[in-house]
Amino acid sequence: MPFEPLATPEPTDPAVRKRPAQATRLWPDLLGLLRRKPETDLDSLSKRILLPSLPVTDEEMARAMHQDRGQKLARQEMWAELAQVIEYTDAARLRTPGGENATTLLAVGARADVVAAAEDALHDGAEPDPSGIDALEEMQAEYPDSYPCALIVALAHIDIGWAWRATATDRTRAAHELRFLEHFKRAEDILAPFDGVDLDAPSLAAAQCALLAARQQPRMRVADDYERLIDLDPDSPRHMRALGEALLPARYGSYDMLDLEARRTAARTGEIWGAGAYAWVYFDALALDPGAITRLDSEFFVDGLRDIVFRRRDQHVINQLSAFCGIVMAPKTGKDRLSSSLDAARRRIHDCLDWLLENHLQELHPLIWSQTLLSPGLTPSLPSRRALVAKGRQTALRVIAQRFAEDISDGSSIAFSSSGMYRLPAL
Repeated sequence: MPFEPLATPEPTDPAVRKRPAQATRLWPDLLGLLRRKPETDLDSLSKRILLPSLPVTDEEMARAMHQDRGQKLARQEMWAELAQVIEYTDAARLRTPGGENATTLLAVGARADVVAAAEDALHDGAEPDPSGIDALEEMQAEYPDSYPCALIVALAHIDIGWAWRATATDRTRAAHELRFLEHFKRAEDILAPFDGVDLDAPSLAAAQCALLAARQQPRMRVADDYERLIDLDPDSPRHMRALGEALLPARYGSYDMLDLEARRTAARTGEIWGAGAYAWVYFDALALDPGAITRLDSEFFVDGLRDIVFRRRDQHVINQLSAFCGIVMAPKTGKDRLSSSLDAARRRIHDCLDWLLENHLQELHPLIWSQTLLSPGLTPSLPSRRALVAKGRQTALRVIAQRFAEDISDGSSIAFSSSGMYRLPAL
């Protein structure tokens, strides 16, 4: 799928560049950040950014380990052992270095084969073979008191339900929507005997939040459902980011609700995150809907970014925040131009790129930068991993070169290490 612009820079910015040629549909203009003035060669400047790059990171290896373990145990039908592992990771709140929940990844792997087969069939215009989901149902019947087994089957139904909705056409929309609702209803029934709070199981509470998509009045319970989840697992930014997305006007909320819940979440999690939860709740919301900045308190958000960095110095998180500030929060222009006050708020967040790069970035995680360029939603035709890594590296180096173009225009270079960013004079 193509990389589509999420944000465009202000044309008065001295680092604005000319739009690159549309040589391929796969790599369009990088958010306008790569536009050049004739006198500036951004590609040459990028070569003077000396930043170690990790094509495969510790975060990716940790995620793959958990997901592969879930898939292996499921393929060997070692359901009792898998259930024990899920219960342990849930109770221990085990996560990857970047903060992803191990339980989530185990469950993804456990249902991956069944869900992938159903998705492939639907994308081919065929009816999914029911044998896969039926086998999971039979497994769950053998372990009726095991919430991990119920969780795996319910999440498989949720994934297949989304696949039905995503593959609908104008002609098939009604029929596909019915199947979407059927799968979500089945997931709800499977999860009904289990309570995430009583069992101290954040994975169950997260699954209940996922069911909001099929509820008749999700707006009435979205805040309460996510509050229960976040209070169970306040250390996880994933739940806060999901809350922000759920509170967008296009989903179940409004900009007023978004800001209110961001503040409430920050107040409840202050001992863990400081002001960080305010930024996490807004993180995906701002990427999906630029209008989410309408009620945002930019100073509170920036304080949140600083508190996140103080508490999570992992380079995965630093790359996430840097890509967000550098790409998603780049100033807007043209018909997308915001009012002066909202534009100032975006600039305030965009400027955080400076201290993130200067004080905290030590290594480049290219996939994070390329993923920041991707349009949200289902991506059935993603570029290859190699292409994503290459594009992520190119994007990051250009964003950094643009930010420090004036500093290195004399032929000097900028280097990054565990000691921080420093300038190397021209030879």
